[in-house]
Amino acid sequence: MASPIASAALMARVKRPVMLKKLCRPEDMLQHFPNGAYIGWSGFTGVGYPKKIPTFLADHVEQNNLQGKLRYSLFVGASSGAETENRWASLDMIERRAPHQVGKAIAKGINEGRIHFFDKHLSMFPVDLVYGFYTKDRPTNKLDVVVVEATEIKEDGSIVPGASVGATPELLQLADKIIIEVNTAIPNFDGLHDITMTDLPPRRKPYLIMGVEDRIGTTSIPIDSDKVVGIVESDYKDQTSANTEADATSKAIAGHLIEFLEHEVRHGRLPANLLPLQSGIGNIANAVIGGLEHSNFKNLKVWTEVIQDTFLDLFDSGRLDFATATSVRFSPAGFDRFYDNWASYKDKLLLRSQQVSNSPEIIRRLGVIGMNTPVEVDIYAHANSTCVMGSRMLNGLGGSADFLRNAKYSIMHTPSTRPSKTDPHGISCIVPMCTHVDQTEHDLDIVVTEIGLADVRGLSPRERARVIIEKCAHPIYRPILLAYFEKAEAECLRKGMGHEPHMLWNAFDMHKALNDEGSMRLVKPW
Repeated sequence: MASPIASAALMARVKRPVMLKKLCRPEDMLQHFPNGAYIGWSGFTGVGYPKKIPTFLADHVEQNNLQGKLRYSLFVGASSGAETENRWASLDMIERRAPHQVGKAIAKGINEGRIHFFDKHLSMFPVDLVYGFYTKDRPTNKLDVVVVEATEIKEDGSIVPGASVGATPELLQLADKIIIEVNTAIPNFDGLHDITMTDLPPRRKPYLIMGVEDRIGTTSIPIDSDKVVGIVESDYKDQTSANTEADATSKAIAGHLIEFLEHEVRHGRLPANLLPLQSGIGNIANAVIGGLEHSNFKNLKVWTEVIQDTFLDLFDSGRLDFATATSVRFSPAGFDRFYDNWASYKDKLLLRSQQVSNSPEIIRRLGVIGMNTPVEVDIYAHANSTCVMGSRMLNGLGGSADFLRNAKYSIMHTPSTRPSKTDPHGISCIVPMCTHVDQTEHDLDIVVTEIGLADVRGLSPRERARVIIEKCAHPIYRPILLAYFEKAEAECLRKGMGHEPHMLWNAFDMHKALNDEGSMRLVKPW
């Protein structure tokens, strides 16, 4: 089979001509993917992931009826694209996955027990990978093959990533073989990244970052060119989706949060331009950032994981001075806007590895304001971010705990209720006890719903319970939660065990009512 001819676009992106000798087709790479291989991909939150090789492998499995016969352990910094990772899951191609995922098919595979999913803090995953924790039972501590997307290969052979960095530097450090997909369908992202590699103890060095704009690394990822077994030209764009408009609930939550931040400024606990903001992904997070566009705050800065469309609005309003993350996950229209106005954004934005973007040390030093959305929060300020009814995995912990444990302000925002199949208010997001705990009571400062905001800093557990129920619970559930708490308080104080009162045999009665009756409000009175 003749070697493919390099396009003019590819030749412009590969600045080290000798690398073009490794140009190949996806089918030429099949030999590197035997059943049981340990595979790494670049990518984070559905951008910057390889597309050509994963799509070819999925086609190969589907066309040759190999479902369940070619299965891999897959390691990606966070989630990948639905047309790759989720499709692999639907074809039973994933044996093991870490540390975060998004997609109906892959979540189904995890919850049906077909995929072994390891959920880990995103700040810890890359270094644990280099420690060899995930390859400790293999003949070597290496990943068999790592497939990365690049927007340029530089003269020294280093690669310029695309819209994310994630765990790509560490995956490449641990790779036995490397395949590079050079994506010519998107602009060259050269200059947008700040790349650091991982040293192992006792040689690890501090990250010398005192402000969000500080650069400490290089603009490209160094690689061992001898490990590169193939270069493929890719012309697939990241498959993101359009954003959902903020609803009344999200806008109300944003309003409470902005009012709280203004309160903290008035009392001298925050400067007039706040401190670096972190915001999770989703409708509420977008509404909060969108709300800041119409606030009195100026000269804002952002230290977060993922930049979304609303940050572009904040840039354009002149209120946001600088943002750093590990991923820019825009909608298709947002990417077009980003590319069309590259000159105005490129000097205000920096992409780092997830080990740096989520570094507890840096988050604490900068005094980040951390804001994330849970599945549920209990009356003592524990939060569940991952497992519905304590068992069904959604996506994974992600980086929420990296920020919430170390931020100056640790904030959880959620609707007070969610609909069940039979009741528009069938699920209370404020519960007596979380069915799974990802964020402990020791880490959270603020709980906010569309009903109100509970500031639980410095409060004892019993004080926290009353404030959270009063300020955050939906009126339908407020008397139910208060009845539970007051009975638990009376019984536990009588027994001399009243620090954090619970009736263990009744703590999940609301969840049981949801399971049996279709609504938490149908719980039997205590």
